[in-house]
Amino acid sequence: MDVFMGIVWLLVIGLVAGAIARLLVPGKDAMSIPMTMLLGIAGSFVGGLIMWALWRESFVRSGVIGSIIGAVIVLLLVRAVRGRTGARHHPAH
Repeated sequence: MDVFMGIVWLLVIGLVAGAIARLLVPGKDAMSIPMTMLLGIAGSFVGGLIMWALWRESFVRSGVIGSIIGAVIVLLLVRAVRGRTGARHHPAH
């Protein structure tokens, strides 16, 4: 039962962190709820890496704030990559 609850918490924190990151970063993103959840989960991973790299703290202790910071970073990276590839596929008229 612990594994199941861990997965449920991962999804819930992912959704919350992804949604807050999308609210904090101005601009429009066409993301579904599952994609927002994946954004937050990726943000949790990035936040954990940052916490570990800066303070050598436990990777798991990044918490919700670390997850949101990581999700903002991931969202900005996604936008940067989309901007580059979008410009290539949609030439200016």
